[in-house]
Amino acid sequence: MSKGQKRLTGVFLMLVLLFFFKNQTAEFGSKITNKIFSKNAEFYLPAEFEEQEAVWMSSDDSSAFRPVRAGIIRELLPYVRLNIVAQSESSLKECRDYLKSVYIDVSKINFQIMQGSEFWIRDHGATFMINKEGGMAAVDFGWSRYGYDKWLDEYYQGDSAMIESVIKTLPFSETSKVDSLMGASLGVPIIKSWVNIEGGSLEVNGKGTLILNEPLTLGRNKGASKEQIEEEFKKVLNVKNVIWVQDGLAEDPLVAENIVDDYVAIGTGGHTDEYIRFADPNTILLAWVPEEEKDLNPINRINHERMKKNYEILLHSRDQDGRPFTIIKVPLPNPIVTRIKLNEKDQWDGTLNIPEWLLKPGTPWKAGDSLSRLATASYLNYFVTNKVVLLPTYLHAGTSQAKESTVKQIFREAFPDRSIIFMNALPLNWRGGGMHCAIQQQPNRRLNP
Repeated sequence: MSKGQKRLTGVFLMLVLLFFFKNQTAEFGSKITNKIFSKNAEFYLPAEFEEQEAVWMSSDDSSAFRPVRAGIIRELLPYVRLNIVAQSESSLKECRDYLKSVYIDVSKINFQIMQGSEFWIRDHGATFMINKEGGMAAVDFGWSRYGYDKWLDEYYQGDSAMIESVIKTLPFSETSKVDSLMGASLGVPIIKSWVNIEGGSLEVNGKGTLILNEPLTLGRNKGASKEQIEEEFKKVLNVKNVIWVQDGLAEDPLVAENIVDDYVAIGTGGHTDEYIRFADPNTILLAWVPEEEKDLNPINRINHERMKKNYEILLHSRDQDGRPFTIIKVPLPNPIVTRIKLNEKDQWDGTLNIPEWLLKPGTPWKAGDSLSRLATASYLNYFVTNKVVLLPTYLHAGTSQAKESTVKQIFREAFPDRSIIFMNALPLNWRGGGMHCAIQQQPNRRLNP
């Protein structure tokens, strides 16, 4: 099984997970955070569209991911310093050799070993903050392996004995340490938080407003209230204003799900970087299915209803200074679907087929059945850095030229001083993520809040 599959298949032995060890109580976690954060009160989290001094990526041995990663690196190198971490010397060598084979100058890249690193570095890697004195800190959030405990609870319908028996089969993971290792490699302070969250679910405007997916965030932090979680984020990230939105895209379910009819997908449970992003401190990009497309298929119908709810929330929300937002609706690509076979038990075969055990008990499907598998595709899983925006293209997957031209114009207006570069990231979409998930920015320390 490839490392790229680990993220999606939280259900197998290669998944390593520590949520029972890292899921501390809100009260205890707050005491830890208060003690550490009192020394770093001036740090804040810049928005991604602000200036960056470096970006981080991770090596991975998935052959499907290599061309995408190489393409991203080629486009980023002219604009920003690049750090690539690898689990081992052999993994690092494979990555370096492949990049050389596609004519990328590896001398411009900083490579280092970091055990536990996985391809989706935004999710488990450090969240970097800065202050007006030019200092930097790295936040170490709790790591619950994409809410695997919640998925197990649903899968086994609350059978605690069965859940515990599955947990005991899983080896201890070093992935939860990568965020602190990244901070230590830069020699910056580490700010620990009890909140379990992935970087793909943190969307800030850099001025004090944070957007969170409510069902996802509460699901990752069982037993903690919205008030406790919000208080922790305000202390750790120095934000003043938290906006709670609702469900994300249908194509992005928690771990794995039979969504509707025979449609199945694997994902994170609703990362905000799939459907809601800040383009500037007062402008929000929101994934959208227009009225005329909502009845074309059941996935469009679900996404139309979900995004309507989120639009209403945003419409009535205000920024940290009490001002309304400008909301821009960004068309979703046409749903990307392929027919797959449901394999026996826990069998993977190197294709997009999925094992029978991945679907929860009670679903009507059995091994040998043919199903419709969805890719987690969205134009909002883009990455923006100093002078460029890397944007996924879906022309090759059935989306019309007219729709993609509309998207390009939206991004040109939202990011007028940056080049817009379309890239094929579909191999990542099939694994429940995208370009944004595979890159973590390190802000420029010269910035002032």
